[in-house]
Amino acid sequence: MLAVNPIVSRGSRVKAGIMLFGVTSLTAVIGSTGSIQASSFYAALTQPTWAPPAWLFGPVWTTLYIMMAYSGYRIWRRTLAFTHPALRLFYGQLFLNGLWSWVFFVWHWGALALINILILLLVIARLIQSARHIDGLSALTLVPYALWVTFAAALNWALWQLNPVSLAF
Repeated sequence: MLAVNPIVSRGSRVKAGIMLFGVTSLTAVIGSTGSIQASSFYAALTQPTWAPPAWLFGPVWTTLYIMMAYSGYRIWRRTLAFTHPALRLFYGQLFLNGLWSWVFFVWHWGALALINILILLLVIARLIQSARHIDGLSALTLVPYALWVTFAAALNWALWQLNPVSLAF
């Protein structure tokens, strides 16, 4: 584990926190924008018996985004570099996360959404592995996210299989 640099000013820590929470929040907004019609589209799809109710997604994702931002901040706090390889993985998973909502809910591309989410899952796994060497708590706070995305990937696959016309590509 890397030691925290005590010389970093409070102002720098606040700015870093704002930036990392900001970029994570921006991802949430981009994903939400792509999900505006999600509830009606999701309700119209044939669902697997184990599909969660639509109302559950908002609270779960809100919690996960907060945990992601906190993890990113802790990684920065240990590395003091916004371009550290672990934070590059962090930004990459944010990009793939925000993109998935558009691929699935706006463009209705079930197969590409599945590819997107599987790549996202690989990036999250690599991020957890990288974060573990920097700060154990950062890695642990990403585990629920990885578990949820694994579940979401299974749901994506099931919805694509059950709705080949609605999720054609």
